[in-house]
Amino acid sequence: MPQQYERIETKLVHAGEPRPRIAGAIAMPIFQSAMFEYAGETSYHDLKYIRLNNTPNHRVLHGKIAALEGAEAALVTASGMAAISATLFTTLSVGDHLLAQSSLYGGTHDLLAHDFAKFGIEFDFIDADDRSSWKAALRPNTRAVYFEAMTNPLLEVADLRGAAEFAREHGLVSIIDNTFATPVNFRPIELGFDLSLHSASKFLNGHSDIVGGAIAGRADLIERITHRMNHLGGSMDPHAAFLLGRGLKTLALRVRYQNRSALEIAQFLESHPAIARVNYAGLESHPRHARARELFEGFGGVLSFELQGSTERAEEFLKRTTLPAIAPSLGGVETLLTRPATTSHAGLTREERLRLGINDTLIRMSVGIEATEDILEDFARALG
Repeated sequence: MPQQYERIETKLVHAGEPRPRIAGAIAMPIFQSAMFEYAGETSYHDLKYIRLNNTPNHRVLHGKIAALEGAEAALVTASGMAAISATLFTTLSVGDHLLAQSSLYGGTHDLLAHDFAKFGIEFDFIDADDRSSWKAALRPNTRAVYFEAMTNPLLEVADLRGAAEFAREHGLVSIIDNTFATPVNFRPIELGFDLSLHSASKFLNGHSDIVGGAIAGRADLIERITHRMNHLGGSMDPHAAFLLGRGLKTLALRVRYQNRSALEIAQFLESHPAIARVNYAGLESHPRHARARELFEGFGGVLSFELQGSTERAEEFLKRTTLPAIAPSLGGVETLLTRPATTSHAGLTREERLRLGINDTLIRMSVGIEATEDILEDFARALG
């Protein structure tokens, strides 16, 4: 039986790792082999093959991520969207209905809005803050609910405890995207969610050099999703798995530093006259600050803010900064800035973005591990 570890820092280093070590190697070797010798497996899904996500590199990650989330099982995938789509197309079938939080990552929103109908699946967006309205949106064919721990890019915090309870009360599968919070700050399985999803490209890997996804949760659901993924082909490459495993070992160190740095930057921006609004749940002014304090052990390394003035003013600010990279994505060791209207939510119309509260001057910031003081000095110059 694998050894159990209590604290997340130790889980990050040791959970899922092979014992005894393979040929004494301290670092997990890369098994860059597409296939493995037949060993008497009786099920297609048990054959060792890269596409089946079950090579030694995959298995280490499955054990580690399950331990981090406090889940029965886990699965890694080729991308965050592979994790999201495989999960939804496993839990939902033709004629089924999904309730989804109204403010979602652009890729997830587009999957629901543009692709679900082609597969005969229905959905409704719900107000994640108004639990009393959820029951009215239920249908006899509703099968699942979908939430995000912290929304992208407005950093809203839904009634997540209520969402897990609602799903249990009505026999629904509860799914949450935990990318922004990470298991360091929040473990939704412990709250009662059935499945916790990640874009592993972000904080889990933390070095902006791979694309990957992860799913953790109930063993029976993970098995079903694995079988679906085996047919869809969204498997993670062994070298990407190696990099993800390496990145995970420093997750707690990185995220806790980013928690502190992001809060200090958010406080600076909130007090600056050139800034119209700051979205960060760690701020006491955030409308769901009390809820976030109850749910999370930290408020994460992502924030967003709106500048006073025009879109051109926001673009000017981005050009005047010298330390951050102007790029999409998040969760790496380097600070990144992006305007969601041109990247993560470019697939939405301007009217859809404004309806969700995503102004054209909104800038999303992923805080890296640089010295906080250097970032603040750079921002002060750029806003000057």
